[in-house]
Amino acid sequence: MRQCWLVKSEPDCYSIDDLERDQRTFWDGVRNYQARNFMRDQMRAGDGVLYHHSGADPPGIVGIARISREAYPDHTALDPKADHFDPKASRDNPIWFMVDLEFVEKFPRVVTMKELKERPELEGLPLLQRGQRLSVMPVDPRHFEIIRRLGRP
Repeated sequence: MRQCWLVKSEPDCYSIDDLERDQRTFWDGVRNYQARNFMRDQMRAGDGVLYHHSGADPPGIVGIARISREAYPDHTALDPKADHFDPKASRDNPIWFMVDLEFVEKFPRVVTMKELKERPELEGLPLLQRGQRLSVMPVDPRHFEIIRRLGRP
């Protein structure tokens, strides 16, 4: 595996089950510059992705995806009817980017936020930092493997 990432989604918006059904999707609608920069400048095809359900009961990591296509302009920023429209974006200056994800696996169980916080070996995981609200963030490969093992009891 190359680099590792975590993406967050509300399960009623696009869940791991939706990704499993579709097998591949574009990860659009990211409107935070730091998250955009991770996607645009650092995510590469083949990178591993932890899939996190936020706003779930309980919230936690539910599976793994993989980057299948590197960053390209997010078309939803150009569509006035889209939820993520940005009037400052244009074809010449798209501002926002997206990547494609492909399904790898759904964990047999949710690795909950509570469980992640209780694991000293996950110290430094960006998801656990106070005030962390990014929907796309890097993950240390060591943390990625620990979480993968936790998801497969």
